[in-house]
Amino acid sequence: MQPVLEIYTPDGFDLWPVAETEPFGFMPLSGELSPAEVGTVVMRIADYNDADSDGDHAPQPANALGSFLHGLLRLEDDIVAPGGLRFIDTSTNVTFLPGCCDGLESRRDWYRFVDDGNLLGFGHDPVSPVAERFGDTVRLTVNAEQHDSPVIALSVTELRRLLAGAERDLADFLALVADWACGYLPGYRAPVTAAIARVLDLPVGAADVHVGSARSAMRPKQPQPTGPGPRPRPGP
Repeated sequence: MQPVLEIYTPDGFDLWPVAETEPFGFMPLSGELSPAEVGTVVMRIADYNDADSDGDHAPQPANALGSFLHGLLRLEDDIVAPGGLRFIDTSTNVTFLPGCCDGLESRRDWYRFVDDGNLLGFGHDPVSPVAERFGDTVRLTVNAEQHDSPVIALSVTELRRLLAGAERDLADFLALVADWACGYLPGYRAPVTAAIARVLDLPVGAADVHVGSARSAMRPKQPQPTGPGPRPRPGP
């Protein structure tokens, strides 16, 4: 299982470096992303939530950076991160992808599903991913619109373990965002980190807990010596 974001980069984006990606592909979120990939995720979430201001909100800033971040920073309950949780069964090569009605901001639905077992749907025709629970078994149907759709089956215990792993991945990613923003958005570090934490339903403090390891991951690795080290001096 991987928490993933659906990625799309608008043409001509130049406010900060972003990675080259396939349009509308899914990028896994974890502590292993490069600075350009972190920038791509922040760009995508900000762009997706770039709503025009109305009479109930302050006007957008005049500068390009402030204007682009305006929707991300002002939205509270309606912020969205298109994507969700991706499951890959390596034994059968079956992949269960988030649907069109899914988002990382609503991933807590998976915890309610584990507890109450009610059917969980993520899309609609023509592709409707569905999660169902039968006793201690979870069935993930790739497309409920097809009678012979591929299915991934796993235990409830395994699903709980995978969800815990996804939480760690998201906390590690949030730490990367906090560290990335120090270098690329120093004037917006705190509000951008808080906004990303809000959409991921994580406490902002999670970034500070993991930020040390994130800085190590973002820092270029130093070359290691390959030859023998200096010989110790002989004693007196």
